[in-house]
Amino acid sequence: MNIYVAPIKFSNTLLLHDVFEKLSIHFKIELIDLKINFENAYSAERAQYFSTQIISDAIELTKDFDGKILMLAEFDLFVPVLTFVFGEAQLNGKHSIVSVCRLHEEFYSGISDDNILLNRTLKEILHELGHNFGLIHCEDWDCVMHSSTSIEEVDIKGEWYCKKCVGSVIP
Repeated sequence: MNIYVAPIKFSNTLLLHDVFEKLSIHFKIELIDLKINFENAYSAERAQYFSTQIISDAIELTKDFDGKILMLAEFDLFVPVLTFVFGEAQLNGKHSIVSVCRLHEEFYSGISDDNILLNRTLKEILHELGHNFGLIHCEDWDCVMHSSTSIEEVDIKGEWYCKKCVGSVIP
């Protein structure tokens, strides 16, 4: 299965390289330049971007791609019923988006830590890709598919799929 990684307004090339390297262990990864007008999804009232709108816009641009489309952003994301989201994905679908905005340790403590950022980013990417592969939230805290509504929950959950979930992603 191909995973197409599309950075959107994403300047952290070191993080992108590290994500690419780690994901390449399990997936066939390809970097793509997705010419998406993400400004259409900006809410001035919230100072955030509506992730569902970005996914909807990406669908039109990626019809010819055979595989999953993972968009990576540095700006803050939301859906109307939540204050923020780390990411969003189409369940059993092709598209997902992950924002690293709230995954940075300095967002919470003022201290920068590239290893924490990479670990959190990989967890959220694998979580959203899991949804693309048809997985719902898992009750197992050691599973990357456990729901995370706070950064503490991202940190606590596991870094990979549990035995029950892994078969849906890695045959």
